[in-house]
Amino acid sequence: MAEARGTTWWSEELASLMENSLPESSTTTSFEDVRKSSSSEEVEVGESLKEHAVGFLMAWCEILMELGRGCRDILQQNFFNEDSYLVQKLRGPCSKLSKRLSFLNDFLPEDRDPLLAWSIVFTVFLLAFAAISVDSNHQTSTKAAMVRMHPPIASRILLPDGRYMAYQDQGVPPGRARFSLVAPHSFLSSRLAGIPGVKASLLEDYGVRLVTYDLPGFGESDPHPSRNFNSSAMDMLHLVDAVNVTDKFWVLCHSSGCIHAWASLKYIPERIAGAAMLAPMVSPYESHMTKDEMKRTWEKWLPRRKYMYSLAYRFPKLLSFFYRKSFLPEKHERIDKQFSLSLGKKDEILVDEPAFEEYWQRDLEESVRQGNLKPFIEEALLQVSRWDFNIEELHVHKKCQTGGLLLWLKSMYGQAECELAGYLGRIHIWQGLDDRMVPPSMTEYIERVLPEAVIHKLPNEGHFSYFFFCDECHKQIFSTLFGTPQGPFERQEETMLEKNTEDALVSVSDIE
Repeated sequence: MAEARGTTWWSEELASLMENSLPESSTTTSFEDVRKSSSSEEVEVGESLKEHAVGFLMAWCEILMELGRGCRDILQQNFFNEDSYLVQKLRGPCSKLSKRLSFLNDFLPEDRDPLLAWSIVFTVFLLAFAAISVDSNHQTSTKAAMVRMHPPIASRILLPDGRYMAYQDQGVPPGRARFSLVAPHSFLSSRLAGIPGVKASLLEDYGVRLVTYDLPGFGESDPHPSRNFNSSAMDMLHLVDAVNVTDKFWVLCHSSGCIHAWASLKYIPERIAGAAMLAPMVSPYESHMTKDEMKRTWEKWLPRRKYMYSLAYRFPKLLSFFYRKSFLPEKHERIDKQFSLSLGKKDEILVDEPAFEEYWQRDLEESVRQGNLKPFIEEALLQVSRWDFNIEELHVHKKCQTGGLLLWLKSMYGQAECELAGYLGRIHIWQGLDDRMVPPSMTEYIERVLPEAVIHKLPNEGHFSYFFFCDECHKQIFSTLFGTPQGPFERQEETMLEKNTEDALVSVSDIE
């Protein structure tokens, strides 16, 4: 009994001790409570690291901002105050420039600060230029060809002003030529252009002598100190006289080379028998174009080409940077990349042919052989600037002398003295309707102001496809200009022609 009481007492004491050591609410600790407490600690640690990182970045940003302010203050104190050397040197030119450009502020709203507005415009211009400079159609597989320099091989004549002009003579010899063709070349080309791919047999069949020459500063011709349309026509006249073209001659041109053909029709019409023009270019800023003609001309060009024309028209001095970067380096790309063109289907097929690539490579190499940018800038200025004449002036019309009192009285009581003015010869124009370099809208303008010109519209033809390496096209052009092929003059015919010419000259001198 004693042992039983002792055991019960010990059990009761132990139970009382356990109850006193543990609180009533936590007599049993669960694993779920432990997990919750540990996860809450991890969240607190993660949030503290994020706060530290954000604070660190904010501190660095404040440091950089303070550094920028400090650099700005240093520049203002040392370079942009009134006593600094930089401000003293640039103050005068900047004030002159701001006065000249102050008229642009009239285009801004009244509540716009010109300094802020034009800085934004300039920034947008730089971004737009960067976007235009990226060629989205560029293919990495396109290989750039090396530009090689060749020894001089051209024949040259000495002009009255001391310059030398290089030329190339093809076809029938001078004494037997039935027709003479003189061809000024287009931009980024040379005397080697001529009629690309024309066969010697075709020239022989029609008795054609083809004379091509380098424009001033191109190929092997000396530069001209002050080029204009009149000097271009005079150069052509001196050339034909020097190479013994005694009769009237035909002028043949393609693309931008036609601006020199227009000049010859204006300034030396008495020596021109006729003109054959393929995709003739006129100034894209021609003031006599209608708004629709102007719109359809510009919308055919890629943005980069529009930009280059605008640059040549407004800021021609900046052309040197782009020209040196594009076509004067040691390598060059395809013709469409060089001129920023979007070619039609036939032109695309043509420029991929090896014969065209070989021709284009050699012609370009000859064009840039002098490495001088000035002739190219001059040529671009002639294309886009206000011309010395209007194409409308070539339109055949009656010109009556009514100036002065005596002539006015004479016209009142009799017939006024009138004569035909303009160009009296024939003008044939071939225009591809898929041409994206010289759009058909330019030819439509010519057709409107020169109704006597014969326009040959060519469906599905591009800028190059009808003229370059097309035997059938060359035959069609020659048959249109010269009729049935008669071959060159024989020696007997030549002698009779020379005798008749001499007799005519003698009779004219007797009359005088």
